[in-house]
Amino acid sequence: MRSNVSNIANPLTAVRNLGILAHVDAGKTTVTERFLYATGTTHKRGEVHDGTTVTDFDPQERDRGITIFAAAVSCAWDGHRINLIDTPGHVDFADEVERSLRVLDGAIAVFDAVAGVEPQSESVWRQADRHGVPRIAFVNKLDRAGADLDTAVESIRQRLHPAPLVVQSPIGTEDGFVGVVDLLRMKALVWADGSEAAEEGPVPDDLRDEAGRRRRRLEEAVAELHPAALEEFCAQGTLSAGTLAAALRDLTRTGEGVVVLCGSAYRNRGIEPLLDAVVAYLPSPLDVPAVRGTHDGTEQERAAEAEAPVAALAFKVSATATGRLTYVRLYSGTIRKGDTVLDAGTRRTERIGRILRVQADRHAELERAVAGDIVAVVGLKSARVGTTLCDPAAPLLLEPPSVADPVVSVAVEARRSTDTDRLATALARLAEEDPSLVVRTDPETGQTLLSGMGELHLEVAVEKVRQSQGLDVAVGRPRVAYRETVVQGVSGLVFRHVKQDGGAGQFAHVVLDVAPLPPSEADGDGAATGFVFRSTVVGGRVPQEYVRAVEAGCRDALAEGPLGGHPVTGLSVTLTDGATHSKDSSEMAFRTAGRLGLREAMRAAVMGLLEPVADVTVTVPADAVGGVLGDLAARRGRVTDSVTRGGSVVVTASVPLVELFGYATRLRSRTQGRGTFTARPAGYAAVPGAVAVR
Repeated sequence: MRSNVSNIANPLTAVRNLGILAHVDAGKTTVTERFLYATGTTHKRGEVHDGTTVTDFDPQERDRGITIFAAAVSCAWDGHRINLIDTPGHVDFADEVERSLRVLDGAIAVFDAVAGVEPQSESVWRQADRHGVPRIAFVNKLDRAGADLDTAVESIRQRLHPAPLVVQSPIGTEDGFVGVVDLLRMKALVWADGSEAAEEGPVPDDLRDEAGRRRRRLEEAVAELHPAALEEFCAQGTLSAGTLAAALRDLTRTGEGVVVLCGSAYRNRGIEPLLDAVVAYLPSPLDVPAVRGTHDGTEQERAAEAEAPVAALAFKVSATATGRLTYVRLYSGTIRKGDTVLDAGTRRTERIGRILRVQADRHAELERAVAGDIVAVVGLKSARVGTTLCDPAAPLLLEPPSVADPVVSVAVEARRSTDTDRLATALARLAEEDPSLVVRTDPETGQTLLSGMGELHLEVAVEKVRQSQGLDVAVGRPRVAYRETVVQGVSGLVFRHVKQDGGAGQFAHVVLDVAPLPPSEADGDGAATGFVFRSTVVGGRVPQEYVRAVEAGCRDALAEGPLGGHPVTGLSVTLTDGATHSKDSSEMAFRTAGRLGLREAMRAAVMGLLEPVADVTVTVPADAVGGVLGDLAARRGRVTDSVTRGGSVVVTASVPLVELFGYATRLRSRTQGRGTFTARPAGYAAVPGAVAVR
């Protein structure tokens, strides 16, 4: 154990803000538990299957055995403060991952040594790419039957496309896995049964040649990517441990390579070297670019300095028995109890009541927090996810985390009419804590609709309301978010908006061409989605300010399509001509003409219905694959790949989201409980036969 100090004041160079990313059941939470145990933060190893982990403290997480809510913990290792966020691995909770990545400086990607890169592993990797978050990789579960480090590394190379830089070699296979060879120092680390720490020694004779070959491959891979390492490699024919370590640090932080370590978190093998790698390779707050924000339309930078004006981003809000917690990443400045900060979005001031160092559901009170810290704040009344908190004398607005559009809705209502108001309050609080949940009222039926990212997401949200508020809630069948699109457009549609009711009138004349959006201009997966507006009007027949008003009106018309009132996407509108009146034309008149004209054009066009689809990966025993394929076909699934792995078959298919409701239960019954599946959103596709000619 390098350090068991839990409250040390580190300079910024000794801070690491990182997350743990992976597919469901790859071992993220177990890695987090072993970190806490190895650093002396906890004194007993928690286990997911026993429901005794620190980060999976919610009753639903313990019942289901999966991480649902991102949980923050903090520990110390080798004189460094490590602020760690254990993120969910299920696709329904990808927005939790997105909000966490927005405030992190680095990450550990955990992979199953048997399965390698799995669907959600790929999704969270791409999320980290978008945020520019440096990563190291940990190939876990090397003690499992069928585990193979080289196969897992090859899947990283092929599916994620970084250069994997393997710095360890396993000692033993499957049940016989006992340790690793450190290829930088050419030392063996062996964990004896029942031992808490590794025994360091020379590389065993029977592994010396293989370790030498792996070290050589590592040197060659690093020399190809790093100029300074290449210079030393060409001059000396080898690389020193110091040069290798420095080059690995640089390649990790630029994203050109990913350092790969291995072990078994469950058996506590490989955890201390992984902590060392976090300290050695992942960046501190000083190693990442200064945070950028805007003020009065101008872009500004705020340095990661304790003396700079305060700039912090709220990335999570949680209601607890002790009050409302707002989790913030402090990018610059220092906050203290009692300080007043400005909500840059609403321009309202808030007072900081308490500052807490978070250990999942336990907290330690702090007098202050400085740049680089991730802490929870008590006392903020109106701050939401994405709120920027800053110095009132130096306002700065930071970019909030992006929020995905919900794809599934259910109708919810209280079984007792007296609980209706309590349910509305509980749902509003849910949406405040999780922006990917949307609560709205159906204007036609008057039902309250709860929308989210998937069936499990909504199931967890409703159960949280039942448990926390003691409400008896009825839930209707899930509904998916359909879209409408133009299949065959119309040209030269003329629309005149004329209104005269005393005083100044309204006059606008527009000619519109409406066409399907070409795939090259689309912004989504699957079917073409998006909207493009152009103007080819010449001679000043429609002034530019009126052209912008027509575009705004067209965007207004996209809210409801003619088939079923669904949002419209995947179309291109061109304003080809128009006319104005010297007195009665105005921006309002042309906006109205744009809205009503596009609605009329859509009624005249051939419209089609789009439905959300998901990429589904089903893992089943070989003897059950026939029935599973037949069931996927009955659900309008399109099989895209099938791979045999050991005694199982991994089937990949594209399936309409509406057909996946209840699929987990059906799959278990068809495979005697041995089949598993994962699904991730894959955009929209046309609904067969759902085309209307007007």
